[in-house]
Amino acid sequence: MSNDPLLQPYQLKHLTLRNRIIMTSHEPAYPEDGMPKGRYRAYHVERAKGGVAMTMTAGSAAVSKDSPPVFNNLLVYKDEVVPWIKDLTDAVHEEGAAIMIQLTHLGRRTRWDKGDWLPVVSPSHNREAAHRAFPKKIEDWDIERIIKDYADAAERMKAGGMDGIELQAYGHLMDQFWSPLTNDLDGPYGGSLDNRLRFTFDVLTEMRKRVGPDFIIGMRYTADEMLAGGLSKEEGLEVSRKLEASGMVDFLNVIRGHIDSDPGLTDVIPIQGMANNPHLDFAGEIRAATNLPVFHAAKIPDVATARYAVDSGKVDLVGMTRAHMTDPHIVQKIIEKREEEIRPCVGANYCLDRIYQGGLAFCIHNPSTGREETLPHQITPAETKKKVVIVGAGPGGLEAARVAGERGHDVVVFEVADKPGGQILLTSQSERRKEMISIIDWRMAQCERLNVRFKFNTWAEADTIAEEKPDVVVIATGGMPHTEVLAKGNEHVISAWDIISGDVKPGNNVLIFDDAGDHSGLQAAEVIAKSGAKVEIMTPDRSFAPEVMAMNLVPYMRTLQSLDTTFTVTYRLHAVEKDTSVADDGSSCNKNNLKAFIGSDYGGVAEERYYDQIIVNHGIIPLDDLYFELKPDSSNQGELSHEQLIKGEVQSVVRNPEGQFQLFRIGDAVSSRNTHAAILDALRLMKDI
Repeated sequence: MSNDPLLQPYQLKHLTLRNRIIMTSHEPAYPEDGMPKGRYRAYHVERAKGGVAMTMTAGSAAVSKDSPPVFNNLLVYKDEVVPWIKDLTDAVHEEGAAIMIQLTHLGRRTRWDKGDWLPVVSPSHNREAAHRAFPKKIEDWDIERIIKDYADAAERMKAGGMDGIELQAYGHLMDQFWSPLTNDLDGPYGGSLDNRLRFTFDVLTEMRKRVGPDFIIGMRYTADEMLAGGLSKEEGLEVSRKLEASGMVDFLNVIRGHIDSDPGLTDVIPIQGMANNPHLDFAGEIRAATNLPVFHAAKIPDVATARYAVDSGKVDLVGMTRAHMTDPHIVQKIIEKREEEIRPCVGANYCLDRIYQGGLAFCIHNPSTGREETLPHQITPAETKKKVVIVGAGPGGLEAARVAGERGHDVVVFEVADKPGGQILLTSQSERRKEMISIIDWRMAQCERLNVRFKFNTWAEADTIAEEKPDVVVIATGGMPHTEVLAKGNEHVISAWDIISGDVKPGNNVLIFDDAGDHSGLQAAEVIAKSGAKVEIMTPDRSFAPEVMAMNLVPYMRTLQSLDTTFTVTYRLHAVEKDTSVADDGSSCNKNNLKAFIGSDYGGVAEERYYDQIIVNHGIIPLDDLYFELKPDSSNQGELSHEQLIKGEVQSVVRNPEGQFQLFRIGDAVSSRNTHAAILDALRLMKDI
């Protein structure tokens, strides 16, 4: 048996877990009609195959109709969920993993205009900033009804074969009772800590009547809201002891912080650039204060940190949830002593930010996650070896090279720069986003293992490609900033890339016209603001940086607001003109010599403002000259069958029978999108080449 602390079995009540690594409860928004159908099942089964001890499903499975999910959660108040849960639990158990589910009533953390349009309920009328609904103050009959709903849901989950359930008490109804900030009730459910905990214990008591004393029930809860006037650390420790003393709780899954706002949520679930395992020591304090098993997860992205968490005795089971979204086979690779091959979580938080905007959770650099039914995590070798030429060593080009290498093809990559990375090289210039370079480093390591050949400092031309005698050519050349979008004065503006790369120094009074809403505009703004310059970010949209999304926006705002950045929404830069007036001494009359003509898509605005530097962030224009030069000589003339791509079939288009190679382009060489899109393009194209 291995001496690795992570690989030791663990006995949780009657349940034997095969190791110490779990996925904590989370909702990737994969349900269909509120049920865990094919996509949902395939996602969890893949992690079970990969060796995880336990996967915990359904961050926030709704127990009541007046707890409508604000994104696509499981609806466990429906009897029809039971057979779907049984299919899921059976499939996970077959792979040797345990499976549990998290149940909750969202309380005020939802909206009244979702689901059946029922009033939101909470122990006060206080609105949650994140979801904006003003709740009805909960009544006695609401409490009775919801307690029954919890117990009904627990009974359904036991019938569905779950190994246990976890109750959610951070930001949801349970801890809305706990916190003085959200509980205005009089006794018996308001006032003293014991009164504020009464609802929780009433739920637990009713659940135990239904599922019995042996079924596993745990609590994922905040033991310190870290808010003035909120649940304090001292009260959190007392809550922990009371949960233990009740005899109704089998494990504690510890959270520190609050999630009622984007900044609060981001501190609970830190993203890239923030400290790893920030609440691990706190979880250790809870473990020391009770005799209950303690679980914890909060930016524990790597095996070394997870190993320390268990070996130091701070936790009994360590959650590596986002890490498993990136690589579902972490445990198997630990067992096989292939830790260096684990695909690293880079903390980009594309997964969570997407669900909070109503989308499915996808990993920024593992497009198979959430698409297990159609996109494999492990690539099978091709029957026929081919020569594959790839132009461009950004994330899309490297993924194409990696997958082609896994298929067993002879692969060569041309790159004009002296090293790989593409736009990721710019992105990782920011200290906060330097983890992004792991997207490149991991693929380069895989390509080296697969004997992919690279030719750096090489400008690929049609003759260069022809000399390789390729069967397949993939153009992954990316693009360049598109700044020529003004009615006049395009020659007077620069791109966000110019600032991020350091090719152009920041001015003193700078306008960033951000019409793309992505990271580039805000990264440039940070560089400029940190230089001491005055910076204004202007967008024609009603909100700025929508492509950055909620949790990623938090660190930018903390920096930019502290440096007195101006944010201007719903205004559009139309043109720029240089003020060429000269004083008697020959100097410029106006240091802010760029006149900006500003309007609005809403009409009625025509302003002139002066700056000394103007930046336009308007996405990427493809570098596609080589593609169009090669197109006439290719067999498919560049055509990509969307139907075959989506279905995962071999590309069979032939438009030119005399053509010697298939030609494809991916990523920003097609159109301005993002890193995930480029890698997805590469994977679903190359897996069938």
